[in-house]
Amino acid sequence: MAGIVFGCIVPHPPIIVPEIGGGREWESSATIRAMERLTGELARHRPELMVIISPHGVAHYDAMGVATAQSLLGSLSNWGVIGADHDFENDLEAVALLQEEARVLGIPLKSIGGRRYDLDHGIMVPMYFLIKGVKGVPMVPLTFSLLPLSSHFAFGQALRRTADRLGKRVAIIASGDLSHRLLPGAPAGYDPMGKTFDEKLVAAIASYDTQAVLNLDPELIEGAGECGLRSIVILLGALEGLEVKPEVLSYEGPYGVGYLVASFEVEARSNPEMHPLVKLAKDTVESYIREGKIPRPQALTPEMKEHAGVFVSLKKHGELRGCIGTFEPTTANVVEEIIANAISSAVRDLRFFPVAADELADLDYTVDVLTRPEPVESIEQLDAKRYGVIVEGGGRRGLLLPDLEGVDTVERQIEICRLKAGIDPDEQIKLYRFEVRRYR
Repeated sequence: MAGIVFGCIVPHPPIIVPEIGGGREWESSATIRAMERLTGELARHRPELMVIISPHGVAHYDAMGVATAQSLLGSLSNWGVIGADHDFENDLEAVALLQEEARVLGIPLKSIGGRRYDLDHGIMVPMYFLIKGVKGVPMVPLTFSLLPLSSHFAFGQALRRTADRLGKRVAIIASGDLSHRLLPGAPAGYDPMGKTFDEKLVAAIASYDTQAVLNLDPELIEGAGECGLRSIVILLGALEGLEVKPEVLSYEGPYGVGYLVASFEVEARSNPEMHPLVKLAKDTVESYIREGKIPRPQALTPEMKEHAGVFVSLKKHGELRGCIGTFEPTTANVVEEIIANAISSAVRDLRFFPVAADELADLDYTVDVLTRPEPVESIEQLDAKRYGVIVEGGGRRGLLLPDLEGVDTVERQIEICRLKAGIDPDEQIKLYRFEVRRYR
C-alpha cells in the first residue's frame, strides 16, 4: 500500500542511550523497552521512506523547515558515543512534492540545509534504537515553527497528500519530549501544570482524540515547558482521514521530563481515496457521457480555487485515450479548467473517437496543474523529468508535459513539440518551461 503506513511518537533524551546514561538509563527502562518494541513494529511495516520531525534541528520561527540537502549526516559523538554514526539519503522527490503541497495550502516552508544537513539529537537518539528496523531507508527531516497549532496540523495534511502522490510506503516519526517541569530540580524548573499537561496529552493520544490535542489550553502548554507538541500535531494532521489504531507503549518521567512512546497502526486501504481533482475529472466525463450533464462540486478545496492551466489525460488499459489542456488559465479557477478539459479530452481530441459509455469503467485519469510558463535562454535550463516545455516559432506553439514515458531527453521534448506545432527543424524558436503538480 502506497502512502502513510505507520506513525509513531518517540522521545529523545540522550540519557536513554547506554553509552551516555552510564547505568542511569535503566531508570527509564519502560521507555527503552517501548523503543525496542517500536523498532520491530516499524520494521514490520517495511517503510520505503521515513519522515521525522524534530524540535532540535535548524528551525524558522515563521515557517516549517525541511532539509533539501541530498546527504544527511548523523552522529552522537558530541555525547561521547562511538560507533553510532549513521548517514542517510534524503528523498528529494518527496521534498519537492511537499514544497508543492505546502504552497497549495498556504503553509510557509523553508529549507533548513541545502548542501549538507547534520542530524540533531532529536533524530539521532530515536535512531539509535530504530535504525535496526529501517537500515538503508531514506529520510526526510522536518522542523516546526512558532505558527499556530492549526498551521502545524495543516502542514501534516500536506505531508499526507505528499505521501499519497509519492506512491511509496511512508512512516512518520514525531520526535519530542513532553513536559520538562514534572519534578523539583527538573531541567526547566518545576510547574504543577507539567503533570496536568502530560496526563491530558497522553489520554488524548490513547483515545485518538485529535480535537482534544488541538484544543489544549495555551496557558497549560506554556506552563508545561514541552518540546514535542508541535511534532505530534503535524503527525496527527498527516494521519487525518486514515483508519488508525493508536497504542501508548509507555509513558514515564523519571528525570522530571515526560517521555511518551506511542504507535499509530494505519489500516490498509483496499480502495485508496481518489484525489478531489482526479475525482472531479472522472465524475465530469462519466456524467457528460452518460447524461449530458456537468457536475459542480459543492465545496472547493484549496487547489480548486487556484487560477492555473490544467491538462486532463485519459488512459485505457495503459494506452492514451485522450489528452487536452490549457497551458495558461482560461477560466475562473481550476474547477472550470478541469471540467472543460476533461470533456474535451473525452470527446474532442481529434486523435481519437469520442469516448463511449461502455469504455468508462476502463479509463484512468491524470490531472496536471501547471505553473505559469517562463522563458528560458537555453536547453541547459530544461529538464525532461522536472519541466514541461513550450516551443514557439512562426506564430505556432507546441507543448509537452514533463516526465512522460519514452521521453527521456530535452532534445526529444523539443523535437516532439516542433512536430506537434508544425515548426520546421531549422526554424528559429523560443523556449518556455513550466512545472506541474500531477494527480492520479
